[in-house]
Amino acid sequence: MKADVDHISGGALSGKTGIPGRAASASGTSIVRSRLFIKYVALFVTVVVVALLANGAFEIWFSYQEHKSSLIKIQHEQAQAAADKIEEFITQIESQVGWTTQLPWTDGTLDQRRFDALRLLRQVPAITELAQIDATGHEQLKVSRLTMDVVGSGVDYSSKPEFTQAVAHKVYFGPVYFRRESEPYMTLSLAGTRRDTGVSIAQVNLKLIWDVVSGIKVGEHGRAYVVDSDGRLIAHPDISLVLRNTDMSRLAQVTSARAASATEQVQESDDIGGHRVLTAYAPVNPLGWFVFVETPIEEAYAPLYTSIQRTGFVLLGALALAFIAGMFLAGRMVVPIQALRAGAARLGSGDLSQRISIKTGDEVEALANQFNDMAGRLEESYADLEKKVDDRTRELTQSLEDLRTAQDRLVQTEKLASLGQLTAGIAHEIKNPLNFVNNFSGVSIELIDELSDVLGTVTADDKTRADITEIADTLRGNLDKIVQHGKRADSIVKNMLLHSREGSGEHRSVDINAVVEESLNLAYHGARAERQGFNITLERSFDPAAGEVDLFPQEITRVLLNLISNGFYAATKRKAQAGNDGFEPTLAAATKNLGDRVEIRIRDNGTGIPPEVKAKMFNPFFTTKPAGEGTGLGLSISHDIIVKQHAGSIAVDTEPGSFTEFKIVLPRTAASIAKSGGQA
Repeated sequence: MKADVDHISGGALSGKTGIPGRAASASGTSIVRSRLFIKYVALFVTVVVVALLANGAFEIWFSYQEHKSSLIKIQHEQAQAAADKIEEFITQIESQVGWTTQLPWTDGTLDQRRFDALRLLRQVPAITELAQIDATGHEQLKVSRLTMDVVGSGVDYSSKPEFTQAVAHKVYFGPVYFRRESEPYMTLSLAGTRRDTGVSIAQVNLKLIWDVVSGIKVGEHGRAYVVDSDGRLIAHPDISLVLRNTDMSRLAQVTSARAASATEQVQESDDIGGHRVLTAYAPVNPLGWFVFVETPIEEAYAPLYTSIQRTGFVLLGALALAFIAGMFLAGRMVVPIQALRAGAARLGSGDLSQRISIKTGDEVEALANQFNDMAGRLEESYADLEKKVDDRTRELTQSLEDLRTAQDRLVQTEKLASLGQLTAGIAHEIKNPLNFVNNFSGVSIELIDELSDVLGTVTADDKTRADITEIADTLRGNLDKIVQHGKRADSIVKNMLLHSREGSGEHRSVDINAVVEESLNLAYHGARAERQGFNITLERSFDPAAGEVDLFPQEITRVLLNLISNGFYAATKRKAQAGNDGFEPTLAAATKNLGDRVEIRIRDNGTGIPPEVKAKMFNPFFTTKPAGEGTGLGLSISHDIIVKQHAGSIAVDTEPGSFTEFKIVLPRTAASIAKSGGQA
């Protein structure tokens, strides 16, 4: 495998950028090589380790199951063997006792029965006492190792289970009891084949079963023990536990055995000392006893732990080999990649004359050839680059000139808009005095007509009458001229207003609180200038989060001025109607942030609006003000500005004689939405 970078010198571009390119390449190569090398080594080692861990885990799992099953099987076989021995022990005793129930009860058989009983005690050491009961349930003979023999005591056994159960079932195994609280005993009753033979009751010492249990060896620390049907300990290698009449019924394995649960047989549990053990049991028929064989978990699984340790050593060895092999393979793979990276770094630094030489015969070599082809094409296209840059520069220069021209036009448009606003203001100022001129001119003409009629009744000479008539005609002519030019001036003012309202000015983002505050101040000072003695309480509740809204400030100010002026009018009108009853005119302005919208409220405590007026209040030319005080266009224009121009909403809440509140809701981008035809 060959991998290097060939550099063809002789280019001005290479001479300028070659040294920085090498430095950057060397630094970057070291970092990338380290990362790439570590990645390849880690990948190879991970694959090997995962495979070994999976194999080891499966091997350990199946070994654990097989080992556990084998131990349980061995322990069960030992328990079953012990159970068989105990069963054989009891069966032999039962068989020996059976010989004492062959003779019927007569006075002539008493000596023979006593002889048979003594012989039984000699032959069966486990039997410490034998009592023979006649057919009526009374004791006739008792032979004992521990007490004096008794003949004809007549003790009544007729109601005791030793007699009744034996008669009913031919054999009776009594519960285990402890004599002198030291040795376990069991009562064994056996009835003869005929009723007149009576019942033999033997007291069997179970201490001899300890030999059977002690003979069971399970490993080094394993043990066997026997419990009765109530879960009490009968035999155990530690005889002290037996003598203490230990209750084993609380152990899980004993509970499971007593419940005869084959499907939920406990294999791992705690022993009487609280240590985890592997356990198996076998029942002792027909006594209802159970033989348990247990081995400590640590001892039972010691071979498995050794196997796991060996597997760990193998895994560590394989990990070391995988690491060495990974380093070798990663080194072989990284070298050509580093050469490719170094060449790409030199190309990126501007050295288009260099070429990458990699001879691996795989995809890396093909990628290096593609880099070389790319470098050649870049070198060829570089010659045309300056020409393309010049052409693009000229295009950008022309675009800049076009933008400047458009900017000049926009400035001019703004100037014209400002002029329109100025014209509208002048027109508003001229219109009121012009209306006075037109109105008083008409009145003056009527007065001249009345004057002419009055003069017609006055006695005067012809010359005087002619002078008066001439003066009146001159005045009439002058007034006609005034009316004519007043109407022309009024038409001009109307045209100026129409022209000024063709555009709505610029829309921009403004602080809505500032707009409402400015409108309040303008309306308040305007009202005080128009009406002497005007006064009203202004309340402000501006939400600091209301922020800025994109709108036409001039139009929104017009709406607010109209609503505030109407509020002033209604409040002062209610005060005039109330007289001196302490009513205080009040107007409140509030703003509220609604997320992507903002709310403006204008509320007055004036006369309110009747329902029939509220339904028509936004209609053009509808007004309830006296003639000369309103045109009926204010609310209509305000509605159009809010709804049509700003895509907002305007609503009114009122109670006649109490208050009126206008609520305006504007989108944050009100002007933009309205221009695009959207809805709020």
